[in-house]
Amino acid sequence: MKFLLLLPVLFVLITPSEAVTTRMFKVLDTCARYRLKEKTALIAIKDLKLKYEGKDEREAELFIKLYCSVFTPNENVDF
Repeated sequence: MKFLLLLPVLFVLITPSEAVTTRMFKVLDTCARYRLKEKTALIAIKDLKLKYEGKDEREAELFIKLYCSVFTPNENVDF
């Protein structure tokens, strides 16, 4: 009987961690594709669903560089 109660509790605890992992992968993938010039800054911002009011490409590049640098803080990466 305890086993039947334990399964739903474990399922509820595991599901949010899976969502975080998936989101993190999508962010890292988008930042990598931007760095490899597969995506423009405006498309990367759109794919990451970030709030960006400007339309200037140069300003968008600075914005996405700062955002992506958060995910590689220990590396000296120049986007």
